[in-house]
Formats: sequence, structure tokens, C-alpha cells
Amino acid sequence: MQAPDLMHRLRLVAAVVNAAGQTALSRFRSRDFTVSAKGRQDLVSDVDRTTEASLRDSLTNAFPDTTFLGEEGGGTVGDLAWVVDPIDGTSNFVRGVPHWCLSVGLLHLGRPVLGVIHDPNLNETFTGVAGTGAWLNGDPIRVGSARPLSEATLGLGFNLKSDRARHAGLIGKLISHDCLYRFMGSGALGLAWAAAGRTDGFWEERIMPWDVAAGLAIAEAAGAQVSDYWSSDCWSRGNSVLVASQGLASAFADLTKA
Repeated sequence: MQAPDLMHRLRLVAAVVNAAGQTALSRFRSRDFTVSAKGRQDLVSDVDRTTEASLRDSLTNAFPDTTFLGEEGGGTVGDLAWVVDPIDGTSNFVRGVPHWCLSVGLLHLGRPVLGVIHDPNLNETFTGVAGTGAWLNGDPIRVGSARPLSEATLGLGFNLKSDRARHAGLIGKLISHDCLYRFMGSGALGLAWAAAGRTDGFWEERIMPWDVAAGLAIAEAAGAQVSDYWSSDCWSRGNSVLVASQGLASAFADLTKA
């Protein structure tokens, strides 16, 4: 199929995501929501579901040539597909921690080409378009410059599907190299922060497509080196992801090996 007009779509999508984010932020601040558990340490609120439904309606109506896959309601992935996490960082959201976001990625023939990650708490919108660039609130962003491990910081994600020993081992390796790490509870924001140079990379062993679709588009557009996430089984069980600035990609890849 012909490549879509990505910049035109980006402007419309960013507006849709920002509007949905303001509604979610109001619910967050008022503490007006219900919570249930999908599994151990895996929570969902009714704000996740209503936000996803709103995004589904807005995006599929505005772009009838697309399909939609959301974390909560599922869907399909066609040649041109929105892959959405309505609230990434739900555990933070339900506990009153202001570090969560809305994540909307567009896949073209199975690869991310556009991403919007909106953090309503800081009023920050990270965007990226393949082959064009990445932005924070409209200003260009790039990954950090080359630096030694002893001056670097790696963002980390973790969930109970991950190998505990591997995760703990990585922290030990980082500390032994005097490398700092951040665990923030939102994979999408972890990728966005790496793209903006706030950290030098992000790694998580087991993460789902809706968590990374937007962030990988943004990080790659910002000049990051991105691991090959999109294997066939990523849709059913997730996959490992590593993004890093060019100067540290090789070092981080060595440290994160099983």
C-alpha cells in the first residue's frame, strides 16, 4: 500500500490524544475511578477503558483506512494500524503518582512510523515521525551524546513476567560500572525520556506492543539505536526492548544480554 501522509496525521492525532489526556487527568486528580486487577501487580481502572474507547472512536472515524488495537479492548492489526495504551503506568495512576501517559503509535506494514506520547501531568507531548524527526511540545529532540558508562543513566522497566534474576543481575552490572538507573513504572515514558536525552536508554525484558509502538517510533526518529522488537510472538507474549544513544548502544546491549 502507499505510505500514508504522516505529518498530516500527526497533527490530528496529537490533538485527539491531548484532549483525551485532559479528561483522564481530571479523573486522576479527583480520584474518581474504580480499579480492578487483571493479575498480580497488574491493575486496570475504568479510566483506562473509557480513554481507550474514546481514542478508538476518534482515530478510526478520522482515519477510516486504519485498524485499531488497544491494550484493554483488543482489536486487529492491519496494514495501517493504531496500537494504543490508553494509560501507560496504571499502577502509578491508581496510587496517585503523577507519572503516567497516553501512548498512541501507528504501524505501517508492521513497523512503527508515527508516535504520540502525552504526559498530562507535565503537559508534555512527545511526537515522532519515521524519517522526519522527533519533538517535545513542537521543539526538536535528539538522544543524548556519547558518554562513558560511568556517566550514564539507563531507564528500566520490570513486570512479573520478566526473569527476576536477569533483571537483578543487570542492576548489579550497572552499579559495578558506576552507571545509574531509573525505574519509573511507565515503559512508554521511559522510551520518550530516552528519546529526549533525559536518560541514555531504556530496557525492559518483557514488554507488550501497545507499550512500545509509539515510543519506538519517537526514539528512532530522535536518533536512537533501536533493538529489533517486532518478532512474530511479540503480540502474544511481548518481547525485550532496548533503545539507546548511539554511543552507548553496544555497551548497554552487552550488559543486558541474558
